[in-house]
Amino acid sequence: MLNIMEVHETNQMIEQEKLDVRTITMGISLLDCATDDVDETCDNIYRKITTYAKDLVSTGEDIERDYGIPIVNKRITVTPISLVGASCCKTSGDFVKIAHALDRAAKQVGVNLIGGYSALVSKAMTPAERLLIESLPQALSETEVVCSSVNVGSTKTGIDMDAVELLGHIIKDIAHRTADNDSYGCVKFVAFCNVPDDNPFMAGGFHGVTEGDAVINVGVSGPGVVSRALDAAVGRDFEFLCETIKRTAFKITRVGQLVAQEASRRLGVPFGIIDLSLAPTPAVGDSVGEVLEKIGLDQVGAPGTTAALAMLNDQVKKGGIMASSYVGGLSGAFIPVSEDKNMIDAAASGCLTIEKLEAMTCVCSVGLDMIAIPGDTSAATISGLIADEAAIGMVNQKTTAVRVIPVEGKGVGEVANFGGLMGYAPIIPVNQTSCEAFVTRGGRIPAPIHSFKN
Repeated sequence: MLNIMEVHETNQMIEQEKLDVRTITMGISLLDCATDDVDETCDNIYRKITTYAKDLVSTGEDIERDYGIPIVNKRITVTPISLVGASCCKTSGDFVKIAHALDRAAKQVGVNLIGGYSALVSKAMTPAERLLIESLPQALSETEVVCSSVNVGSTKTGIDMDAVELLGHIIKDIAHRTADNDSYGCVKFVAFCNVPDDNPFMAGGFHGVTEGDAVINVGVSGPGVVSRALDAAVGRDFEFLCETIKRTAFKITRVGQLVAQEASRRLGVPFGIIDLSLAPTPAVGDSVGEVLEKIGLDQVGAPGTTAALAMLNDQVKKGGIMASSYVGGLSGAFIPVSEDKNMIDAAASGCLTIEKLEAMTCVCSVGLDMIAIPGDTSAATISGLIADEAAIGMVNQKTTAVRVIPVEGKGVGEVANFGGLMGYAPIIPVNQTSCEAFVTRGGRIPAPIHSFKN
């Protein structure tokens, strides 16, 4: 139970420090929707989502009103569609039909986004998984709220380089098909290594096959709260700094726990996990970059940035785990360039480069996230970026990801605008030295030796 002091602290965090619950996400299994007929499968999918999630948005709004806690998004994740459509989809167009069914269902229940138009190909691709990947440009350009992810590697299996090479071309095609909107379609796609089954954040969220029929996962965000708390740590040593972050993360997670339990009770759906991720927005004062700068950097990207981020990520996890028995998802600190005011400024000034961002991904929650790159970047270069990130995840036994946007028709120094929580981003340079002979070799990069722990 929350005591009166916790209530006062929570009110202050909401009113003055931009604390919010970023998302209540309902995960729904679609395995029982699969049939041999694509139209029947689409009907089953639409019916199940609109039945299970019919009260999700209204319940979230009721909790907001009852507790005064802002809940920014209500979302749905579903079983990877490559599995659901494996029996009925004979062409990429068949998978696109399912994407439209997901889009219609999500709009019917009023959620902001639906994730799970996904494939898990860390070792190799089945014909159905290849068809889904090939359908992505059409599916993401023709739907509004459907999000997609492809897991191309894991510590146990290695990296599927055939999938990595294919995704370079797919991302270019998505960018081309949505060029009139700063290649926005790429915002809705992410390539993963070691993807978790219970991520409530988009674009990488899906309902893992290890999950039950339905579940409620909650993602909490509070970089502004951490930033304000660090005002008391000016000039203090690392012990004080770490304790401050850890205690603050505990308080943030308690808010998420309350919302998750209430949503679970009211919807009659089991509670899954709290994802405590410091997910920023473009608003001033809601920035992971600002937190890093208060730790002691003149600007994000300066020497010491990776060490500061590693410490921040670790203390966030330590504090969050004490506040909930079920912390999961990606929990830690996100570094999406377009969604973080201080990181936008650092990228625009040249202090934060894509190479420094890659180094930071070794210790953050995810990876290269929401980075705008020149539209003329080659497919092979994009595949190389994905391969590098997947290798970091594979070797370090952590989740890594790539969500880059090659903005067609724009170059270095120009700005891409994505709107809302997705923000805006200066287009930053990418090393264009060719890696085509590497990414087109075919086959699989084998798992590292430390993966054999059975």
